[in-house]
Amino acid sequence: MTSTLVRQNQPHSESTPPLDLCARARDWAEIQERMLVPLYEAVYERLEIGSGTRLLGLGCGSGLALLMAARRGASVTGVDRSSPERVALARQRLLTDAAPGTRARIDARLIDGSPAGAALLAGAAYNLVTAFQPIGCMAGDSEGLGELLAAAAPLAERGTQVVLAGWGPPERCATSSVLRVATKLADPLRSTGSWRPARRDDLEEVAQRAGLRPDGSGRVACPFGYADMDSAVRGLLSTGLFDAAAAATDQVQVDKELTEALHPHQRPDGTVWMSNIFRYLIARTA
Repeated sequence: MTSTLVRQNQPHSESTPPLDLCARARDWAEIQERMLVPLYEAVYERLEIGSGTRLLGLGCGSGLALLMAARRGASVTGVDRSSPERVALARQRLLTDAAPGTRARIDARLIDGSPAGAALLAGAAYNLVTAFQPIGCMAGDSEGLGELLAAAAPLAERGTQVVLAGWGPPERCATSSVLRVATKLADPLRSTGSWRPARRDDLEEVAQRAGLRPDGSGRVACPFGYADMDSAVRGLLSTGLFDAAAAATDQVQVDKELTEALHPHQRPDGTVWMSNIFRYLIARTA
């Protein structure tokens, strides 16, 4: 998943106001990011993350995965070059959410840029690298990930575990039908932003191109649940997957069609619920 949002029901005109990137980042942090908590927990449990872990999080966003690792005792460094607004929220989370003196406060660093600035001091190296931003639902959404992994590899120990994440098969992801709205509306820009079903070997292909050796995988249920329709629309817009659609049409049209696509998933109590399966791959550096 990528970046995000404009407030709902903005009138579209020749002078449409620019996106409020801070509001967009808050919607990601407060609504959408928590949908991936089962994925983070499953990976950390499997890899036994703890006080000996030195974690480098690529595309760390607003930092929830880093915070969860830090609370397990890990030393964490987050890198993100796509959204300074999300990084600012991550910095706030890691510096204020934990009690003074905890490892989350002491052993956390955030870098708004490339992994080049993430080298540890005193000759230490990372022993875990994560790239939790899921790939496999939009054409070209893995572009740039290989470059990030290649830049991170020299900062890690030999044989370090690297975790990649992706969408599961569309028949197991109810959100897939909703994401197709983005493709339909962005038809003039299809070459750069069209929906596509996840392929079985997406993660392995990225790992191999980056010179990593696959060493295990798993699947995790990550249902998307929202308190109401407004939260569902704002949360999904915050992923950035509908940006091309908004550029090709207008935000009002995107909001309208996204709401219509979500209606089959709305329950009688007003909540919106979509079951999804996500996949992760564990690979190792050379």
